Amino acid sequence: MENLAGWASEASAHAASVDRLMLAFTLMMVALSVPVFVLMAVFAVKYRRGRTANRAHPVNRNVWLEVSWAIVPFLLTVVFFVWATKLFADLYDPPADAIAIDVVAKQWMWKFQHPGGQREINELHVPAGEPVKLTMASEDVIHSLYIPALRLKQDVVPGRYTSMWFTADRPGTYKLTCAEFCGVDHSVMGGSFIVMTPAAYERWLGQSQVDDTLAAAGAVLFRERGCSGCHGPGATVHAPPLTGLYGRPVPLEGGGVVTADDQYIRDSILLPQSQIAAGYPHIMPTFQNVLSEEEVLQLVAYIKSLRSGSPEGMRQ
Repeated sequence: MENLAGWASEASAHAASVDRLMLAFTLMMVALSVPVFVLMAVFAVKYRRGRTANRAHPVNRNVWLEVSWAIVPFLLTVVFFVWATKLFADLYDPPADAIAIDVVAKQWMWKFQHPGGQREINELHVPAGEPVKLTMASEDVIHSLYIPALRLKQDVVPGRYTSMWFTADRPGTYKLTCAEFCGVDHSVMGGSFIVMTPAAYERWLGQSQVDDTLAAAGAVLFRERGCSGCHGPGATVHAPPLTGLYGRPVPLEGGGVVTADDQYIRDSILLPQSQIAAGYPHIMPTFQNVLSEEEVLQLVAYIKSLRSGSPEGMRQ
């Protein structure tokens, strides 16, 4: 497990499926292409200039043969299209119980935070056999988290959240890197992706230095930045309530409805005038260039944690 696995290693069933797809597609291309090039070589030799050959062959009117040249490749292509589409669609359907890990990319490092508050830089520890969902943000330029052993790559874009999920089932240490040129030290923006048995992962969590969870840190920030003065239960300002907000539909001023997901909450903090909830005044100040991406993630996590009657939801 301590040896860093190569780029071609497989750490998940998805990676093995991608490899099978690529191998099968390559074999299909070879099967369709080789006869063409072989016949080109045969005809070039047989009918070359000066060679005695019968060039008066009658036209072959075998319609089925001609149709098969088009139908067979078309059907094979459709099979591969459906196969590839299924693999692609699976990447956008994470299980509801996936472990949520937040990622912040910056020149030139990857910062990860686990649900229990464990933080790490340029290393990502995950348990084998359990789904993991990464929610990613960039503090500066476009980055791209690439884990070759998973055959997964996802751009991390300033101003929005992107996500990626996987289930790694082969313990080991693999490479992770940035696959988008992001500045002069782009080549050193990498690290290790460490898949551990569930028991080893639990031990690692227990031995790691623990900060506040994102939600707990967000609760502190919520009070320090004065958010509770408008959104707290005792506030006199007419502002949208946040308890139970996450995941609910939000009617917007001027019509339209948006779901209160991570991106909506982030935009409401940094771009409050872009999507104004119906029935509320335009008084929300912007925190753009005031909060870092990590602080925004903390506030988003705190708002997500607010449930009616929950301990987190009572901390205003």
